[in-house]
Amino acid sequence: MKKAIFITVRMDSSRLPNKTMKKILGKPVLEHIIYRAQQTTAFDGIIVCTTQRGVDDQVEQLARACGVEVFRGSLEDKLERWNGAAKHYGVDYIVTFDGDDLFCDPYLLDKGAEQIMEGKYDFIEAPPGLICGAFTYAFTGKALAKVCTIKNTDDTEMMWTYFKDSGLFRTGYLEEVEVDYFSDKYRLTLDYPEDFEFFTRVFQHFNCGNNGVPLKEIIEYFKEHPEIPEINIGRQQEFLENQRMRTKLILK
Repeated sequence: MKKAIFITVRMDSSRLPNKTMKKILGKPVLEHIIYRAQQTTAFDGIIVCTTQRGVDDQVEQLARACGVEVFRGSLEDKLERWNGAAKHYGVDYIVTFDGDDLFCDPYLLDKGAEQIMEGKYDFIEAPPGLICGAFTYAFTGKALAKVCTIKNTDDTEMMWTYFKDSGLFRTGYLEEVEVDYFSDKYRLTLDYPEDFEFFTRVFQHFNCGNNGVPLKEIIEYFKEHPEIPEINIGRQQEFLENQRMRTKLILK
C-alpha cells in the first residue's frame, strides 16, 4: 500500500466504557467508522491499528469481517503502533481516522492524501476552526519513522507535538477547505455519554445505517436543528483542556 488510512482504535475508554462496540442503529461504532472510511477514493487500503491485548481481539475480528487490514502493536505508544503498521504494509503516506470521529469526512480524507503526496509538507493537520472530528492528520512514512527515533517516551497519545514542535519537519494545514467545514458550534467526536446521545440522534434522523451521509448534509441539518449540536458541545472545552494537559514533547 503506497497510501493508506490508519483507523486508530482500542477497546478501553474511561469516559465512555466500551465505546468502540457500542451500537447505533444496530451496528457497532467501529463498523460505522470503517464503512465511512471505505467511501474514500484516494487510498490503496485501510488499516485498523489496535493493540496486542486480548481485549482488542474483537476489534481485529470485526475489522477483518468488514474487509479491512489490521495491525496490532503498542498499547501506549501510538507512534510506534503506526510505524509498525507502515513498515508491515509498506505505506509511504498516511491519513489518520480516529476511531471515535464517526463523521470524519471522506472528501477531506481524500484531500489530505492528495496534499501530503504533493511533497510540500511532511505533516498536515486540520486548519484552525475546522469542525472538531472532520479531519485529523496526514503525514509521510519517512517522517513517522524519524519521529520514532527522536521521542524519549512511550506515551505518545498526543502525537502531533513530535511533528509540529521538534523543528525537524515541514508542517502545514490542510488547504483549500471550503468555509462550510468551519465552525466551533459542532463537536463530532465520541468521548462522553453526551456525544453518544448526539451521534445516536443524528443517525436516527438520517436512518443512515451505512453512515453514508455527506458531512455537508449533516451540517445543514445542524443549522436547521441547533438543539442537536447543543447536546454535546458543552463537553468541548473539557475535551480540549484534557488534550492540552496530556500533550508533552519528550525528546532524546
